[in-house]
Amino acid sequence: MAVQHQTEEAAYQLGTDENREYLKALGEDLLAFGHNFPAPQGGSMWLNADGSTDSSQGIQTWITCRMAHVYSMGAMLGHSGSEELVDAALKGLTGPLHDDKNGGWYPQIAMDGTPDPGKICYTHAFVMLAASSATLIGRPGAKELLDEAIDTFMKHFWNEDEGLAVDTWNTEFTELDPYRGVNANMHTTEAFLALADVLKDEAWRERAGRIARHVVSWAEANEWRIPEHFKSDWTPDLEFNADKKDDQFKPYGATPGHGIEWARLITQYALSSKAIDETEKQRLIAAAEHLFDRAVKDGWATCAGNKLGLAYTTDWKGVPVVTDRMHWTLAEGVNTSATLAKVTGDHKYEEWYQRFWQYIDDCLVDHELGSWFHQLDLNNQVIGTVWPGKSDLYHAFQSTWIPRLDPAVSVAPALKARVDGIAAAPGANATARQLHFDIGRFPTAAAWAIMTCM
Repeated sequence: MAVQHQTEEAAYQLGTDENREYLKALGEDLLAFGHNFPAPQGGSMWLNADGSTDSSQGIQTWITCRMAHVYSMGAMLGHSGSEELVDAALKGLTGPLHDDKNGGWYPQIAMDGTPDPGKICYTHAFVMLAASSATLIGRPGAKELLDEAIDTFMKHFWNEDEGLAVDTWNTEFTELDPYRGVNANMHTTEAFLALADVLKDEAWRERAGRIARHVVSWAEANEWRIPEHFKSDWTPDLEFNADKKDDQFKPYGATPGHGIEWARLITQYALSSKAIDETEKQRLIAAAEHLFDRAVKDGWATCAGNKLGLAYTTDWKGVPVVTDRMHWTLAEGVNTSATLAKVTGDHKYEEWYQRFWQYIDDCLVDHELGSWFHQLDLNNQVIGTVWPGKSDLYHAFQSTWIPRLDPAVSVAPALKARVDGIAAAPGANATARQLHFDIGRFPTAAAWAIMTCM
């Protein structure tokens, strides 16, 4: 049953029992909504508004990875059927989505198995994330998939000299596109931080930190608006796609939602790195605050009529360009506002957290069919020009857990540590299914000190 609209303001307030119960209900709803995703040959199909599948979208690798990642966490929580759903996603990644001839993974395949050309960094970063999460729960073949994903990424995408990842190859890995992009590097940072936590290897964390420092430098030089697109020498290309401003993956201008998402990842790195001193840690956290503040100043309720919501893109003066509201920007909003509230103690982030959840409940949660609407127009009416239906669960589901977990640790390892800690506690319920109802109420012995507010 879909989650009902909340009637108590406390449901949106960070750290309250009502908010924990609300996030728990939203997470359970999302996990129940996504059960139909598996394609017969393996991998994930695109979900429609009612949770059925859209064969016209084919089987997309990055969505497959996101579903493997989400249901790996579902398995940790004891959600029925999660292990089988993870295996269905892995079947696609080790089967038809994998390029057995040239290595790596296709961006997607049609239902008849015909692959799209090219090899994309964004996609391969998600393969690493998915495989790391599936490895945490011990799914068959997950560690072997992770090893191959790492080898492929480091061979073809990671540039050790630059401390950044390249973006796109041809299918054969023989021709590298001159385009460079920050979005792919953002999800590379996410994957590298997860690898550091899963594999207990700090080299991955410091690679993530190298990317983060580049982003901070570029943003600081650009009034904290992150350049998204670059030329082959990493010169910002600020007019990229000026003639195609609403491109699905490479829109023109600044993307406030990415500024918010980067703020959280930079904070995670700063909190977790053993290689930086306190001065550098505070510098990075201050940069994260600048990114968040710039994003909400430029994008929140700044469009014509001051309608609530976060603009998808702005120009380089902060004027909204694409005024649609994407669900993922709000999911990242609650994640980052919760993180900065814990880390800085500044109450303004608690206020943003409440503001974001109120908007999500009012406009994005589908109280009839379940899950979240993925795209709204300026008037907060559902549209599907960029994101028809409800393609996957990744951003929305993570937003039901990141606010409740240690912000220094990636979401899947943090959740597993939380579950394992509760399971080991005296008198704790024995089964993962029972644990599912207790998480968020009993901290682990190793919980980070600042987590007491949760």
